[in-house]
Amino acid sequence: MPISFRGGFYGGVIVAVLVGLFLIWLWRPERQVRRHTENFLHTIEHKNWAAAANFVGSDYHDQWGNDRARVLERMRSGFRYVRGVRINASNPSVRIENRRAIWSGKVLMDGDEGEGMALLKERVNSLVTPFELEWRRLSARPWDWKLVHVSNSTLEIPVDID
Repeated sequence: MPISFRGGFYGGVIVAVLVGLFLIWLWRPERQVRRHTENFLHTIEHKNWAAAANFVGSDYHDQWGNDRARVLERMRSGFRYVRGVRINASNPSVRIENRRAIWSGKVLMDGDEGEGMALLKERVNSLVTPFELEWRRLSARPWDWKLVHVSNSTLEIPVDID
């Protein structure tokens, strides 16, 4: 059966509309922040510090006094002593405010047994308050989100611990 110009045109329009709808769904800010957070946590699990650095904004700071360079160094040195790390987030929620988003959820750590993992589990898994990760959209591109702040009101990390 030959395809007419009109049939091809309408078929192309339908495909373009479907692709457009998919991209609108894919690039929703809430979905992007959820995916960025999941991917960020996976890079930490795999100890891929170069990839983790790509998620962290240059203006990063947190309640424990860390800037971007310091938090990346602390992650690298802290996770050096644990094996088979798994980071799970339970009941995450995302709140969007213009070009800013707050991801909030309870974070649970698991992994191969050892002193380092026992300490992480004890400190992180026992927290009753959720972690809050603040993401900021840097440009008009819908996927351009960077982590700029992390907080948890009940987690205490001494300044002198590396």
